[in-house]
Amino acid sequence: MRLFVAVNLAPEERRRAWEAAQPLREAHLPVRWAAESSLHLTLRFLGEVDAARTGPIGEALAGAVRLARPFTLGLGGVGAFPSLGKPRVVWLGIERHPALELLANDVELALMKLAFEPELRPFSPHLTLGRAAPGARPAAFRDFASRAAAIGYQDSTTVNSVDLMQSTLGPQGATYTVLSRALLGAGETA
Repeated sequence: MRLFVAVNLAPEERRRAWEAAQPLREAHLPVRWAAESSLHLTLRFLGEVDAARTGPIGEALAGAVRLARPFTLGLGGVGAFPSLGKPRVVWLGIERHPALELLANDVELALMKLAFEPELRPFSPHLTLGRAAPGARPAAFRDFASRAAAIGYQDSTTVNSVDLMQSTLGPQGATYTVLSRALLGAGETA
């Protein structure tokens, strides 16, 4: 199973983010755009994992977030990795909030206890809007920076859970399924 750990947005928040990117989709850029239903914040990609490990991973995530409190993140700004001039991934920005950094770190530590190798790249929170088509030429993106700057979207989302997700690749792209959900603050005492 191909797995990752994510924060999923509420349906109405996903809809607003997806609608904000409509001008980019209409620009006919050589990008394979993500479906509205697939917009999420990846905390950690796990790759191919034996199905028998999903239960222990879900339990580890629940333990990692049980004392964390729900928090609100700002969303806004469009960018690209590695750069606006040569985009491979087009993204919507997410606020670098201390609570999010701590949450990502807690998830990483919980996964390391299950023998997952630590992620060596720095955590860079974003919602992937699309991926450049293989072989897309930089000239096709010559006005991408100005188009991205014109997206004036600003919103917020409440983070109240972390999900273990399965990614199934198909001809129309990946489909995502929530395998388990760990609620923030589930271990709090009043």
